[in-house]
Parts: sequence; C-alpha cells; structure tokens
Amino acid sequence: MPVINVKMTKEDGGATKEQKEELAKGITELFSKIFSRPSSNAVVLIEEFDTDNYFIGAKSITEIRKK
Repeated sequence: MPVINVKMTKEDGGATKEQKEELAKGITELFSKIFSRPSSNAVVLIEEFDTDNYFIGAKSITEIRKK
C-alpha cells in the first residue's frame, strides 16, 4: 500500500478541509493512473508546518518572507 506524504507550509490559516480533500483526491487519481493500481490502496498524508517551524539556511520562512 503506497503512502504519499505531502508537506507544506501553513499559509494564511492553512488549507481548508475542502482543499485538502481535493488535493488528496487529485493525488490519488494521478497515482492510480500512472501506476495502474486501485485508488483504494493509496494513503495520502498531509502535514502543514507553521512558517516559524520551517527553516532554510538557519532562517525561518517567516523571517525570510519579511524581507
């Protein structure tokens, strides 16, 4: 069973429930199409990170975006 991880920053309150459902549906359909496997086998995990908890070059995304 495939497990597909989606990691993204939480922007402006984060993705809505509807957006997450649409994203999971689209990813699942694409996986099924490309690998010719049943969509019922795909697990999609969505993680949202606050920009204060995401760092590039020791600077948080929050700080980088302030510039």
